[in-house]
Amino acid sequence: MKIKFITFILLLSSSLSYSQTKLADKFFENYGYVKAIELYEKAVENGDKSAHVLTRLGDAYYNNSISDKAVYWYGEALKEHKNIEAEYIYKYIQSLRSIGNYEEADKWFKELSDAQKGDSRLKGYNPDEVDLLEKFTSKNDGIVVTLENVPFNTENSDFGGYVSNNILYYASAKADDKKLYSWNKEPFLDLFQVEIIEEGPKMSFGSPTELASYKVNTDYHEASVAITNDGKTLYFTRDNVNKRNRLNYDKEGTTHLKIYKAILIDGQWTEATELPFNDDKFSTGHPALSPDNTTLYFVSDREGGIGQTDIYSVSINEDGTYGTPENLGPEINTEGREMFPFVSKDNTLYFSSDGHLNLGLLDIFKSDILKYDVPGAVENLGTPFNSGYDDFAFYIDNVTGIGYFSSNRPGGKGGDDIYAFNMNECSQKLNGTAREFKTNNILADVKVQLIDVTGKVIEEVVTLEDGSYTFDVDCNKTYTIVGTKPDYKEDQKSIKTTDENEKAHVVDLLLTPLIKDNQIVINPIFFDFDKWNIRTDAQYELENIVDVMRKHPDMVIKIESHTDSRGRDKYNLKLSDRRAKSTRDYILSRGIHPSRIESALGFGETQLLNKCSNGVKCSEEEHQLNRRSYFYILDQTEK
Repeated sequence: MKIKFITFILLLSSSLSYSQTKLADKFFENYGYVKAIELYEKAVENGDKSAHVLTRLGDAYYNNSISDKAVYWYGEALKEHKNIEAEYIYKYIQSLRSIGNYEEADKWFKELSDAQKGDSRLKGYNPDEVDLLEKFTSKNDGIVVTLENVPFNTENSDFGGYVSNNILYYASAKADDKKLYSWNKEPFLDLFQVEIIEEGPKMSFGSPTELASYKVNTDYHEASVAITNDGKTLYFTRDNVNKRNRLNYDKEGTTHLKIYKAILIDGQWTEATELPFNDDKFSTGHPALSPDNTTLYFVSDREGGIGQTDIYSVSINEDGTYGTPENLGPEINTEGREMFPFVSKDNTLYFSSDGHLNLGLLDIFKSDILKYDVPGAVENLGTPFNSGYDDFAFYIDNVTGIGYFSSNRPGGKGGDDIYAFNMNECSQKLNGTAREFKTNNILADVKVQLIDVTGKVIEEVVTLEDGSYTFDVDCNKTYTIVGTKPDYKEDQKSIKTTDENEKAHVVDLLLTPLIKDNQIVINPIFFDFDKWNIRTDAQYELENIVDVMRKHPDMVIKIESHTDSRGRDKYNLKLSDRRAKSTRDYILSRGIHPSRIESALGFGETQLLNKCSNGVKCSEEEHQLNRRSYFYILDQTEK
């Protein structure tokens, strides 16, 4: 007998835990995380330490940004179960980092990396299995890029925009130069400058002027500028010319490129001098400076390189001398051409290459190798920066998101054109008004939550006196908006934003009052045929009763339950009474004191709402109208 009793208790506990978990799941899936947490934790108290419950607890806290609690429950899940999905390990790592426990986070990051070995998502794309245009077409990740072919481009080549002190420096083969370059029958390149009058969506510029002739510009090529932070030292690329302004050739009859330096004195550039690591036997060009001006990056085809042209670095010493050039290595350089390096203020390396996987010819890439001094992935910038043509000479102010690059893509004014770009976060607005269902009355003080597709609460606001609310949201995202207010049934709406910048979406919320006259009104509670146990969907509705009674601690109610006319009268009376008492018992199980429910009675089919009495043929909908429960408020004296 004792064994049977213990077995009965265990079965009952298991049943309660299962019921709580199912109900918690329903609240979780509807973003009711606070209620879900309460129910999941109750399930744990009753002995349910399944991976499902523990990770759901972690997720509920994680989605509400309560990192310390998320750490605890994800940690419990990892202690109790060996094969936890990588998704939860990742969230555990993020939560650990959030509370500053980097050591533990690093430990689990290694665990995650080991567990994910062989996962194709962690490997690079196979170019034989991928549509490169699709791969490198920029997906809308919340950024809008606008391009503008700058107004001072000519019908010849213009490229290499670089900004210093609000002046844009670039190279141009202006048509009024009589000497032509034999390679493309265009004039030789000279360096020009133009004042930037206005930046932003509408760019405007002054009139371009050529830098002082024969101090910087010669009869041959000059291009690719880098200027120190103080604006006093100019590095640039020039053809190898002698003091008589004639080209120098090597034994094979080739003239190479060299990097030169000029100093600004009294507003004028001095005579340019070449750098000591140039050579007549190979080319050195395309200078770029580190943000602190202590390192110069450049391109060269010198002996010992990896490919046709490689990117190198050389230290600039305090006394003005230079260190030994060093190849940036195989993470950056390939057997092809790496050219036009640029280092942004945040120490990101940008460059062009035809050796890394690209859309064709030169593409623009970026790498964090200079930030962390360790090998890292090289990322193709994708469209609209890259095309199937040459795309190069990238410059960006990473604070403003404004920059320039060059391309010979179709639709330009000449051979190579300079394009200005502006990178802005694509944003939209969600706004609406909270009202009362049916009456359409304005509802102030409604808590409105913005929830992303992972279920995480992104932001929370309260409606103003006019019932209004507003969220700033990202483009091309799906959100759920949930509105809650004490004594009201919540309302939730879903919305998918578009890719149109600054578009506004109107999402109104309609909340249904739970208290109407002398009743608490909820959706119908359904029972299985001939049963009186409280189903999960009924529990979900009854939680509204629990919430109202918690909000009003002196409220006393009575419960009435009714059936339709089908079945014997006496049986229906007993069945409705059992259902009323099951309803009462569930509410009491949620911590409501028994004194607050005066009675729970069944009235069977004695109080039908329509004609559907015994022997009358009615539809299922008509019978359903008679199957109902009432929750009458008897006392609501507030202390």
